[in-house]
Amino acid sequence: MMDSKEFIARRVAKEFKDGDLINLGIGLPTMVGNYVPSDIEVNFQSENGMIGLGPVPEAMCYDWEITNAGGQPVSVLTGGCFFDSAFSFGLIRGGHVNATVLGALEVDQQGNLANWMVPGKMVPGMGGAMDLVTGAKRVIVAMQHTAKGTPKIMKQCTLPLTAKAQVNLIVTEMAVMEVVPEGLKVLEIAPNVTVDELRAATDADLIIQEPVKLIEI
Repeated sequence: MMDSKEFIARRVAKEFKDGDLINLGIGLPTMVGNYVPSDIEVNFQSENGMIGLGPVPEAMCYDWEITNAGGQPVSVLTGGCFFDSAFSFGLIRGGHVNATVLGALEVDQQGNLANWMVPGKMVPGMGGAMDLVTGAKRVIVAMQHTAKGTPKIMKQCTLPLTAKAQVNLIVTEMAVMEVVPEGLKVLEIAPNVTVDELRAATDADLIIQEPVKLIEI
């Protein structure tokens, strides 16, 4: 049986277009690289200085000197390249990244993102996310819908912001939602989720036009 993280990763992978340069954040977003459709070719970038990341390596089949920005071992495809962080952030800040996929602690209906906390708590800082969400052409949040039942999709974020009004799309195990001026427009809903369940798990204002398309992976 597919778990929620794989479900989210598979759905996010359908958002890419042939030739895209994509940055994947740490955690769940790294899984997305395993599920890119076979009929397209994309390049994955890591802000610590790589293009050409491949699928997550199997256990014990990796080199600890080749890691992503989160310190996780990664595979590199034939033709991949390495460069310094100055060049890497030049790509990001120059607007050359087509999309970035990040996790979040909270995201709200204005497209505000909170994915870091104070030093000593969970994640010590926002890292390159601040540059990625303002430099990438498209920002996709990939995360589980709630934190132990507590909504993570808010009317307004309560945690320190990484960026304001930069999120374009939110993909969870319950739904796919687009940030629009009126709130969050529900584009797709999971086959095993009802509209009432989605509303109950979400603090933000949802725009739902029934019948809602089902998520297909």
